[in-house]
Amino acid sequence: MNRGSSHAVLPDSQIKLPFNYKITISMSKLFSPFIIKTVSFNNRIVVSPMCQYSSEDGHATDWHLVHLGSRAVGGAGLIISEATAVSPEGRISPDDLGIWKDEHIEKLKQITSFIESQGSVPGIQLAHAGRKASTHAPWKGHGVITPANGGWKTVSASAIAFSDHYDTPVALDGAGIQKVISDFSNAAERALNAGFKVIELHAAHGYLLHQFLSPLSNQRTDEYGGSFENRSRLLLEIVGAVQQVWPSEFPLFVRISATDWADAGWDADQAVKLSSILKEKGVDVIDVSSGGLVNYQKIPVGPGYQVSFAARIKSESNIPTGAVGLITNATQAEAILVQGEADLIIMAREFLRDPYFPLHAAKELEADVAWPVQYERAKPGK
Repeated sequence: MNRGSSHAVLPDSQIKLPFNYKITISMSKLFSPFIIKTVSFNNRIVVSPMCQYSSEDGHATDWHLVHLGSRAVGGAGLIISEATAVSPEGRISPDDLGIWKDEHIEKLKQITSFIESQGSVPGIQLAHAGRKASTHAPWKGHGVITPANGGWKTVSASAIAFSDHYDTPVALDGAGIQKVISDFSNAAERALNAGFKVIELHAAHGYLLHQFLSPLSNQRTDEYGGSFENRSRLLLEIVGAVQQVWPSEFPLFVRISATDWADAGWDADQAVKLSSILKEKGVDVIDVSSGGLVNYQKIPVGPGYQVSFAARIKSESNIPTGAVGLITNATQAEAILVQGEADLIIMAREFLRDPYFPLHAAKELEADVAWPVQYERAKPGK
């Protein structure tokens, strides 16, 4: 089932702004609304999914409530929860957030209700780690956790390990692929019941769906391997399955890695082609990241180093995009939007440093935004 996309967004200016340009209230793109179907974001600032490794058996906790809730108090337009596993074996670590059973819904619903009470939109990233699963949380160790120590056998497109420190996965057979599709569909239904208004499918950073997309990790000879069309098949089937249960009036995002940063891998040309197909299938926004598939990638990291990929996909695939990657200040974010390189600014580490980044960015850009009434006494100018 295909869904039509309807985007009511302010027209992009062609003005080229240097990063030190001073923005006036009437010109601020970062603080202009963004509307997709029936969902309206107060601004273009998005909290990127950031794994917290703070769950037990997939359950959200008060940590997640405070972590995500404080970013809502801070004024972000959209808050996307961390990579949330659609099955127990889809977790990166035993400490990952999950949504594979109904018991996970109650706490998630408390979180989404609070986010909405602050004027933000709650979103969730649905994910399966594939061959990068069953590993330690970053501060608990390194590499694979064996089944004897609480881990599990991993799966992927092909039986190729991510590195020497990771498990060699089992290549999914037909029944395994169908289970993955059902797991994403069931997770989407639970996400709706938990109060989320945006779903993002995680097809980036070397996790399962990316493992199928890239020829470096997918060496299958069946209908899910070989050609671009075959390697894209699983993601497109999951999109279709999710659309069967996700309301057509709510947005559907897909996060992709635009390139593997490795020879003979997934690249920007294929990312543009895939994004065009996803638009035809009714996907609303492409969240454009990169890398994560192989441990020998060579990434030229620097401020805004992934923005050009978002700009190319937006231009050539004619679909709204989110830009990510070392976007750390208001004028940089504003310039990306005004120059038409992306429609949303998706930020991670800067939100860890400053949960109230949007309130501070508004002051810098001279945009008048509402503060929580409990905090108004500290608003500049009061």
